[in-house]
Amino acid sequence: MRSLALTLLLAVAIAAAVAVPVKENAEVSRGKRSPFGWHSEPKGVWEKKIVWRKDCKKFYKSQKKLEWKIEHVKEKIPAWKTEQVQQWREEQVPVWKIVKKPVTKHIQVPVTKEIQVPDWKKVYKPVWREIQVPVTKTVKVPEVKLNHVPEWVKEGVPGEKYLGKDEHGWEYTSHDLWRKKLVWRPVWKKVWREEQKQEWVTEKKLEWKEELKQIWRTEKKQEWVTETKQEWVEEKVQAWKTVKKEVWVPVKKEVWLEKTKEVKVPVWHSVEIPAWKCSWLPVTEKVWVEHHDHHDHHEHHGWD
Repeated sequence: MRSLALTLLLAVAIAAAVAVPVKENAEVSRGKRSPFGWHSEPKGVWEKKIVWRKDCKKFYKSQKKLEWKIEHVKEKIPAWKTEQVQQWREEQVPVWKIVKKPVTKHIQVPVTKEIQVPDWKKVYKPVWREIQVPVTKTVKVPEVKLNHVPEWVKEGVPGEKYLGKDEHGWEYTSHDLWRKKLVWRPVWKKVWREEQKQEWVTEKKLEWKEELKQIWRTEKKQEWVTETKQEWVEEKVQAWKTVKKEVWVPVKKEVWLEKTKEVKVPVWHSVEIPAWKCSWLPVTEKVWVEHHDHHDHHEHHGWD
């Protein structure tokens, strides 16, 4: 289609290019064949005139066309399926259970209580008393005492005394020798002798005097008091025990099934549609212009 439109456009362009002005001899010849009659020759001239001619050209344009295409589509449809599912069910089973319950009892309980009891107690009070106490006192008494004083006296030794030998063997002896002798001579001397003398001195003596004083003595006394005692008594009580039991329960489970269905899918196609495009082209034409007598003085300038 496009090639046909291009061919038509090319032909029109060639026709417009070939169109040339007509020569004078052609005008004369055409004038002889004027339609106004063969007997009378009309007065006038052929003049060129531009006219606008409508030129329509055919062309093809692309246009989108909607078409519906059938396609097979797989889709998943939900469906419910019943299955047996294993479950554990809790059941209550009666069971006897021994429990201890508190029981309150009143009992007598011995209680030791402290009480104050009057009593007499011997107490000793300090008392100061003056007494005569013998005291031994040391006194000095004069006394004449015989003392012996050592004294050296000279005393003659009677007889001969052997003194030894010399180096030649001669013996030495001595006669009428004196010697010192220690003798004790008695001497009376006045001295002071210490003696113990007893005297009586007044002193204070602390004595304890016995008295009776009333006091309060704490004693423990037993009494009986009523108290509440809690005891636990065993009892049988029925209780419920939870036991798990296996059961099969029907459960609906959702499954998805594949199903093929036909659906229309919009598809856009590009198609070539013929169309006309019109334009106005200037075309030169020969026009016969008549001349009348009263119009002879007019000048013709060619183009209108």
